[in-house]
Amino acid sequence: MSDPSSPTRAQSARPTQHQCGLTVLSLVSILVGLVAGGICGVFRLMLEQADTLRTALAVHTLHGFPAGILLVVAVSLTSFVAALMVKRLAPLASGSGIPHVEAVLAGSARAATVWLIPVKFVGGLLAIGGGLALGREGPSVQMGATAAHAIGRALRLGAADCRALLAAGAGAGLATAFNAPGAGAIFVLEELVGKFEARTTCSALGASVSAILVANFLLGGSPDFVAPHAPIVIDVSTQFLFLLTGLATGLLSVLYNRTLLLTLQLGERLPLSVETRAALIGLLAGVLVWQAPHLVGGGDWVTQACLNGTFAWTVIPALFVMRLLFGSLSYAAATPGGLFAPMLALGALSGLGCGTMAHALNSTLAGDIWPFVIVGMAAMFAGSVRAPLTGIVLVTEMTNATSLLLPLLSGSFAAMFVADGMREAPIYEALRIRAASDIR
Repeated sequence: MSDPSSPTRAQSARPTQHQCGLTVLSLVSILVGLVAGGICGVFRLMLEQADTLRTALAVHTLHGFPAGILLVVAVSLTSFVAALMVKRLAPLASGSGIPHVEAVLAGSARAATVWLIPVKFVGGLLAIGGGLALGREGPSVQMGATAAHAIGRALRLGAADCRALLAAGAGAGLATAFNAPGAGAIFVLEELVGKFEARTTCSALGASVSAILVANFLLGGSPDFVAPHAPIVIDVSTQFLFLLTGLATGLLSVLYNRTLLLTLQLGERLPLSVETRAALIGLLAGVLVWQAPHLVGGGDWVTQACLNGTFAWTVIPALFVMRLLFGSLSYAAATPGGLFAPMLALGALSGLGCGTMAHALNSTLAGDIWPFVIVGMAAMFAGSVRAPLTGIVLVTEMTNATSLLLPLLSGSFAAMFVADGMREAPIYEALRIRAASDIR
């Protein structure tokens, strides 16, 4: 009888560490992108339809009283069901999912099973479609990563190859969420992996490109936001204003991170079940859906309104505080949903405020206000996530504003300078550490 602890048995029990060739891995990454693009593309399409339906009900069908009460109760119910699904069926589907993906890639957590995908899909559709201030990119990243890992396991690839495919699937999910293939690939290298590897890079590029092909077939290829396309020449003196915008937005990014983490901490101290807490937050969201339907959800309407210059300067501070608190409360509901889209909306409001003040002080020097909005978006991302290249490429692809590279670099640098100087941890690192401490 052989010894169970013999080297032969122990080696056979471990996952194979064999790596396939780069060509094979690249071909599989294309398959990963097609699958991730299909799942996340349909998810985004259904979210857009849910947003349209929610706004139509709030503005027309259920706008009056007492009909609006039905809308409030419906939003509360969707939040309750989403949180309950996560709690009972797939606890890893809670929140963004990006911290979990990072933990898996770091080797400190196990990859989720494919059962997470339907829970994340339906739960995200209920929570985000219902009106919570959450983004579509978190669920897309985690669903893409989970699908990619499942494909790697089904093909009996080694652990290193499955890891590369998981990262590539995550990037494909982000690319699909924002129609930003470049940002999806860079996100893998800058945020998820944190280093340049030829195999990971090739996989990320292949998955992001193939995912975008599927997404464009389902959704079209237009940028998420419409910004003035006329090329602009930025005066050297104006660069100083963009630097100041980055500094101001960097301070606000620290405020955002700390508010989010504090809200999560306070929410968990309440003597309530997770689903009850989500229902109460859903009640607040329902009231906002009823009374201000355009200001809820991920925040795309807010971002576009900032680019259009819709908001008067007097309402910008109140809108920022409202979206900051509402977004933090929405994340505390523990339903599926991400942070990118709400974060970009806050950055847009910050940029609009800075641009408006600069224009009031010296309109000739400041020029147009919309570049400040885009710089604010990238600066908020850089200060909060601490992934400036991803943020710069992301907002460039989302707005098709290709003439703002230097302002984006200036604003992102300044925001990171402030956030790091205040010793503020990147938001996903803080969430990952927090999740690890909860498990212990």
